[in-house]
Amino acid sequence: MPNLDFQIESVEPVRYAAAPILNLNIRIQDMAPAVPIHNVMLQCQIQIEPVKRKYTPAEQESLLDLFGEPSRWSQTLKPLLWANTSVVIPGFTGQTRISVPISCTFDFNVAATKYFHGLLGGDVPVTVLFSGTIFHDAGEDGGLQISKISWEREAKFRMPYRVWKDMMDLNYPNTAWLCLRRDVFDQLYRFKVSRGIPTWDQALENVLAGSNSGKNVTKADA
Repeated sequence: MPNLDFQIESVEPVRYAAAPILNLNIRIQDMAPAVPIHNVMLQCQIQIEPVKRKYTPAEQESLLDLFGEPSRWSQTLKPLLWANTSVVIPGFTGQTRISVPISCTFDFNVAATKYFHGLLGGDVPVTVLFSGTIFHDAGEDGGLQISKISWEREAKFRMPYRVWKDMMDLNYPNTAWLCLRRDVFDQLYRFKVSRGIPTWDQALENVLAGSNSGKNVTKADA
């Protein structure tokens, strides 16, 4: 019966992709006596473990929206789900290497995006949980046998923050995405058109300038 061991060897951005994608390069070794494996339907759950690294004061401030005040981080630094993905592994005997694509997003409604954006450097502690189905030879009896991969199988690695940043800079140079409710967008659109503002950046800058101006007037009146 196959006994698969998983090791993360590297992670790298996929260039010229239509959307941000990281390739997780994994070495798979069968620790049991060599049994020909026909293929594997592999599922991967990728989690970030924030508690396993240190944070600078600037990072703590940037992560306030995600984890709250640093005084509460002993309770709030919980694992974050990054992605669920699956891949079909071709047949092999002994060991093989595969690349598992991770689709990424710059949507700030997603906790993983907020986390990556709040970092300034260092490594990101990541755990990958594996499950799935193995189709392999049944040994001396011949025929095909099916075995399951338990969720107990996992691999840990520390991904350089620079990998994620370089990928986002490649796909969204000097840009961030913000998802708005339709009614909020309609208000912003009317504001932009009524004032003849040419770009969305300038429209938001005008809104922010007005908000800051209002705060200053309030303080002066007080």
